[in-house]
Amino acid sequence: MDPTTLVSRIEQALGMTARIVGRITDAQWSAPTPCDDWDVRDVLNHTVGGMRIFTAQLTGKDPGADHEADWLGDDPRGRFTAAADADRSAWAGPDALAKTVTISLGSLPGPMAGVVHLTEIVVHGVDLAVATGDEQLIDQQLCHGLLGTMRAMGVDAYRVPGVFGPEVGAPEGGAPHEQLAAFLGRDLTLVNVGAR
Repeated sequence: MDPTTLVSRIEQALGMTARIVGRITDAQWSAPTPCDDWDVRDVLNHTVGGMRIFTAQLTGKDPGADHEADWLGDDPRGRFTAAADADRSAWAGPDALAKTVTISLGSLPGPMAGVVHLTEIVVHGVDLAVATGDEQLIDQQLCHGLLGTMRAMGVDAYRVPGVFGPEVGAPEGGAPHEQLAAFLGRDLTLVNVGAR
């Protein structure tokens, strides 16, 4: 994936996830998600933490906390918006993809870090949409493109607890987000959609 396309897809993913987060109701923060043992708030907190960590790595600043700290406080939507704005700006920097980014997976060259980050934003956006019954907000073209990228790269080395599980069967004729989730080990049929 060329650098311009990668940054553009990160921006698309942030936009998609922002639309999903904007519709989460107060009753849905504790709803189950496709991420084992994580509810909606947990997934969003992890996502915001990831954005803050990547932003810090790209800008040379201290993120201020570790990945699983409480990044949401009493304003989950507002904290997501602020983190997404900072993240978008960091990836749009002229030398963002020339940097080495160090995260829990190790030190990664910028393009690989960008793909990892894109995957996090898209997949956790899908997790949130499935959990809250807003799958119509998922960018299916983005999911289709990411699935193609992931298949081409191969993710078997990352099929470990806490990253990706073994591939599961996707529904026959399933939408791209369902195929992507299945490829990464998520069974979306096991989720009870949160009340709106």
